[in-house]
Amino acid sequence: MSRIEALRKEMIGAKLDALLVTDPVNVSYLTGFTGNESALMLTPDAGTFITDSRFAEQVQQEVSGFTVQLHTTGLLPEAGELAAAAGVKVLGFEADTMTYSDYSLLKHSFTGQLKPASDFVERIREVKDDDELMLIERAIEIAEAGYDHVIKTIKAGMTELAVATDLDFFMRGLGASGLSFETIVASGARSAMPHGSATDRVIQDGDIVTLDWGCVYKGYVSDITRTFAIGTPDPKLDEIYKIVYAANRAVAKIMGPGVTGAQIHAAAHQVIDGAGYKQYFGHGTGHGIGRGIHEGPGAWGRYMQVEQQPGNVETDEPGIYLPEIGGVRIEDDLLVTRDGNQQLTALAPATLPHINN
Repeated sequence: MSRIEALRKEMIGAKLDALLVTDPVNVSYLTGFTGNESALMLTPDAGTFITDSRFAEQVQQEVSGFTVQLHTTGLLPEAGELAAAAGVKVLGFEADTMTYSDYSLLKHSFTGQLKPASDFVERIREVKDDDELMLIERAIEIAEAGYDHVIKTIKAGMTELAVATDLDFFMRGLGASGLSFETIVASGARSAMPHGSATDRVIQDGDIVTLDWGCVYKGYVSDITRTFAIGTPDPKLDEIYKIVYAANRAVAKIMGPGVTGAQIHAAAHQVIDGAGYKQYFGHGTGHGIGRGIHEGPGAWGRYMQVEQQPGNVETDEPGIYLPEIGGVRIEDDLLVTRDGNQQLTALAPATLPHINN
């Protein structure tokens, strides 16, 4: 079933006459368009791609199979007018991404019923096809090459920002079009901050460093975390690294079709809690990745009772964070297969790496 066919099936189930897709990620996923400020109006038997004259040439090169409408009055007013002219009575809109001001513009130009439509495209995006997997794997390869570069070049006296900037440009040199998110380099006691963005702190000999990074390749992302030490760290950090590694492997062992997010989360907590560090692991154990850095399903929030299925690509990222000492997180990307999972990222070392450059 094609993406459009799957989306039309969702529309019929929700009793929508049409669906207006405005999230740029979803528009790109459905049409192949790589620009922005555009929308797709989908009915059971037709589709209209709405944009403006700035993208006229780009649309000809990237979009096929849809009628193209170049608006002159504004994207949302044009969409509302098109829906009304087509006799649409119930128009679905992407409630999770549309702002109130955009909703107001749409409502002003469309006199029928506007119906919130959450996660219609996002649910389809959760299962990756072979072409998507190839792009994710390439994004992972680029990120892992970046990590090898960091390990060879990082040393005491560098700032966290210098490490992050060097890594970001290195990945771009290998074909990345951007970053999955702002690269996290958290050293010393700052590594106890799970999302400690890079600062001008100077990395010291004996520091532990948590590096959380990823890149975008042709619209698809990677997301990896590795923890290592510069020189010889506090022995406590060697200990918690082994525990986090064991938790990471416990998650990888059970990941597969039919396993819920809650079961994944419990597998990590069983190891960490059993070692006496329950209170130092407070975030979700994983999330889906693809065109977005946080997709479904996963072991967090509303996905805790959702079962994994073949084609999901998810992170496996337990951690322990000790205030004033430091933290450890190990994050891998896993593909759910029919009989379990496939590790897409290279295995992390079983013991904390000590870097002496």
